[in-house]
Amino acid sequence: MTLTAPTLTTTAYSLRGVTRTYRQRDRTVQALAGVDLDIAAGDFVTVQGPTGGGKSTLLQMLGALDRPSSGSVTLGDVDIAAASNAQLGRLRAREIGFVFQGFNLIPTLTAAENVDMGLEPLGLDRAERRRRVTEALARVGLEDRADHRPGELSGGQQQRVAIARAVAKQPRVLLADEPTGNLDERMRDEILDVLEALNAEGLTLVVVTHDSAVARRARRRLRLAKGVVTDITRG
Repeated sequence: MTLTAPTLTTTAYSLRGVTRTYRQRDRTVQALAGVDLDIAAGDFVTVQGPTGGGKSTLLQMLGALDRPSSGSVTLGDVDIAAASNAQLGRLRAREIGFVFQGFNLIPTLTAAENVDMGLEPLGLDRAERRRRVTEALARVGLEDRADHRPGELSGGQQQRVAIARAVAKQPRVLLADEPTGNLDERMRDEILDVLEALNAEGLTLVVVTHDSAVARRARRRLRLAKGVVTDITRG
């Protein structure tokens, strides 16, 4: 059964018959088992499920970091399963923003310099890069921390810098893997406020999380267990 968000009509992702199998020593592991899934542009989707259920594999598919063993994964008009490595590289650089549980900031660089690093693959001139960095930090409420290094920022502020780095390239979608996993409740809610504000501007969000408090903030909730996706959205 295809899982389709009823309130948003333009599709960001379309997955059809997606499987992913791995060899582990002497056995075959099926991480995804025939997933059919539509994610609407501008949606806010969370993915929950047990460890080993396929969440990371799904996120890698959506992020053009892996290809399915069978089936198709389409972002816009690009089939990730069939695209060349060069096409996938361009897709990751321009269309997809990534945020992880670890902030992955360079400790010797300022917040502005860390955000700027994410723009290097785009070939922008210096003025445009500066404009995007300033705008991205403002969008996450850190315009007054541009010259601070990660060690001078709280965990929540560091994650906001990581989000700014992801959105500065103006991606079509933002994929987040446990983005609040290292944060306390107050900082978690701070990050969720930022993500919700970005979503309200039209950015498509897909967030993998173990935290039900995070999942409840989403418009749409999916569960992934034993490679099978189920829509558990309430109401």
